[in-house]
Amino acid sequence: MRGLMICALWLIVLGSASAQERIPLYRGTVFPFIQKDTVMPTLTVFRPDGKGNGIGIIVCPGGGYYKKTNDKEGEFPCKALAEAGFTAFLLDYRLPNGLDSIPFADAQSTIRYLRENAAAYDIRKDKIGILGFSAGGHLASTIITHFNEHFDNSNSAVNLRPDFAVLVYPVISMTDELTHYLTREKLLGSSPTEQEKKWFSAELQVTVQTPPVFLVAAMDDPVVDVNNTLCFLAALRQHRVPTDLFLYARGGHAFGINNRTAQVQWTEPCIEWINHLKTPNK
Repeated sequence: MRGLMICALWLIVLGSASAQERIPLYRGTVFPFIQKDTVMPTLTVFRPDGKGNGIGIIVCPGGGYYKKTNDKEGEFPCKALAEAGFTAFLLDYRLPNGLDSIPFADAQSTIRYLRENAAAYDIRKDKIGILGFSAGGHLASTIITHFNEHFDNSNSAVNLRPDFAVLVYPVISMTDELTHYLTREKLLGSSPTEQEKKWFSAELQVTVQTPPVFLVAAMDDPVVDVNNTLCFLAALRQHRVPTDLFLYARGGHAFGINNRTAQVQWTEPCIEWINHLKTPNK
């Protein structure tokens, strides 16, 4: 019965949990990599009704690094997460626009901000995860495999390693064999070097320190090759990183939290997986 109730919350996305606060990610007018046409990245906070479970999740929508699907892959998942007891943070990150570090700087700044202000949001510093869809999945996979890299050139001592990640039909690889070419072009330009391709291919950057990952994909995805997910899964398991996979036979791409071709959704087992994660050693 409990599982059915959780699934229903995710599918229906009840209206009681709503965005309660929208804040600029950076205070003042100075923030990393200012561009002439840039806009201020923001965090929209979705709090659970009543006492939450102490877990915070940063949500990164997809959009190929040229747009952001902030509703289907942002607001809807955030509301559903809040209904399930999590505190969700919708990251309206900046697009690369020729500077590949921009979205990663915004994601790391979010982790830093939440760890420094965890008490204000009733979350634990060691229970902060990241969820990404499609290109947002590439953003999240880069953050969990390059957490020792300070993309915003900060010297802060705050730990930038997320405690877990959920990647939904993610772009993982920048290699010619696997990548989604438009996403790669928007991030790295039309002629990336072999070194850039490798560095931004998360399946090639996994270590034993990579945090636990829950993966979701559909076998018939016509946009992002499902082998992005499968190759990342293989790399994670080779390094004994705790991981789980929810694989659909059908569903295509960009189904968000509700694959209309399926009777069983990925969201219920994902919630259970997060709730049962042990705090990993850092």
